Amino acid sequence: MQTLEFELERDYVELKQLLKLADLVTSGGEAKTVIGDGQVLVDGAVELRKACKIRAGQQVQFGDTTIHILADSSAP
Repeated sequence: MQTLEFELERDYVELKQLLKLADLVTSGGEAKTVIGDGQVLVDGAVELRKACKIRAGQQVQFGDTTIHILADSSAP
């Protein structure tokens, strides 16, 4: 299993964007498909909302990859 850390640049990132930014999918269309198919877990539960807001402290799992979401370290 692979673990990644993703640091937010603002308050949240949409789930479909996160999958693209983490290089787990090659396109927004692929991201929408895998989310819609129930292949993505957010905090251990299947998430079907493509634009679900992912915030610091959450965990996203797709396949054998887990992404830990970190707060923006440059924020005051």
